[in-house]
Amino acid sequence: MLRVDKLHAFYGKSHVLHGVNFEVGEGEIVALLGRNGSGRSTTAKAVMGMVDAQGSILWKGQEIVGKKPYQIAHLGLGYVPENRDIFPKLTVRQNLMLGQKEAGKVGRWDFDDMFRLFPRLKEREHTEAGVLSGGEQQMLTLCRTLMGDPDLIIIDEPTEGLAPKIVELVADYLQALKSRGVSVLLIEQKLTIAMRISDRALVMGHGAIVFQGTPVALKSDAYIRKEWLEV
Repeated sequence: MLRVDKLHAFYGKSHVLHGVNFEVGEGEIVALLGRNGSGRSTTAKAVMGMVDAQGSILWKGQEIVGKKPYQIAHLGLGYVPENRDIFPKLTVRQNLMLGQKEAGKVGRWDFDDMFRLFPRLKEREHTEAGVLSGGEQQMLTLCRTLMGDPDLIIIDEPTEGLAPKIVELVADYLQALKSRGVSVLLIEQKLTIAMRISDRALVMGHGAIVFQGTPVALKSDAYIRKEWLEV
């Protein structure tokens, strides 16, 4: 579904990505791992048209380098940023409504689905999002993106700052996406979560992919884990 080839990205004159190559197939969960500053979040933003990029990003065979973020979103890519970006003065339900790209369109997800996944959001349905806990805001951001009915969702550090119990809930939630035909590019630092739910793992270092393979292969590669993952 997604094919990234020789991708370079820049912040002004700062060259951050250096020829990144990878693919995400239909129904796959692909984990993008690496230390802070390795280029993982920049890769996500480049795919979504949020930073200057060169190279090729094919989405279902269509070149999307140079397109605006809203155009890319309407093609079926969803993005959950690390900083969550909820609308604090709007209610939970209103935030979810804003995730819908076309009012009245019937997609794979609706309000009832969101509330079944995270019953706590149902309890807070008419509460302003700004007073939610960090875990609740993360749930809300994930659900708001799903309301746009994406075919692939890019999730940046969804478990950051969450309690272990909520982390496991988010992991189960991401696995449930596959049953609805949604692919996932998971940007994560928690190796245990990524290894448990991903079909393939990518490791980044200094703006390039330094490993691609199965979680089993990564687990057995002590050099990659020590050199590029372990702090």
